[in-house]
Amino acid sequence: MRERKRRLSAAIFVIVSLLSGLLYEAIQERPTEQPQTLGVVSKAEQPPSENALQALEKLEVKGRAPKTGYDRSKFSNGWGEIDNCSVRELILLRDLKDTKLDEDGCRVLTGRLDPDPYSGKVIDFQRGINTSQAVQIDHVVAVSDAWQKGAQQLTPELRNQFYNDPLNLLAVDGPTNNDKGDGDAATWLPPNKEYRCRYVARQIAVKIKYSLWLADAEGRAMRSILSACPDQVLPIVGN
Repeated sequence: MRERKRRLSAAIFVIVSLLSGLLYEAIQERPTEQPQTLGVVSKAEQPPSENALQALEKLEVKGRAPKTGYDRSKFSNGWGEIDNCSVRELILLRDLKDTKLDEDGCRVLTGRLDPDPYSGKVIDFQRGINTSQAVQIDHVVAVSDAWQKGAQQLTPELRNQFYNDPLNLLAVDGPTNNDKGDGDAATWLPPNKEYRCRYVARQIAVKIKYSLWLADAEGRAMRSILSACPDQVLPIVGN
């Protein structure tokens, strides 16, 4: 009798163990919902990216198309939103340190750009009529430049995505961004030379993503910059 109980107990233990293992695997494989918050634009770990010099060779080289018909509103009427928060605020939160949000959790009130990628300076950000523009959100591939290099052929939806894509957006020093204007790599590069390799790599990533082409002088400028950093990789899409 004791032997029968012992065997039965052992059998029950094995069955429970197997069921527990199956349940654990099911939980591990089940997709989880990630809540969207102001921190949705993140720098999560992702697989290694592509070499920038190699990626550069994928881009078509053509002449700049006429600017005829260009209007910024053909890309977007202002910033888009993610989970009811402005894309501008998401980029500020991603790129600034020590940020403080408003009560609604959707606006960055203060923070620190440390360092600014374009100038290398440390910039304190404080929201206000006379202070907000100290830090601007730059389209790394300028909107009008994109229009002349293939964006005319994109759908309105894709142009809107381009305009609001975190891959193409950086929080930067306002005056330095104003100096850039709509220049490409042949006419403007960040004064902060330490950032130039990453800047050019980001432009390449954006142009590949949206099937934009390069002007000849632009391609040569990119190649010259990347020759000093042959191991530079493209940024992760979406960051």
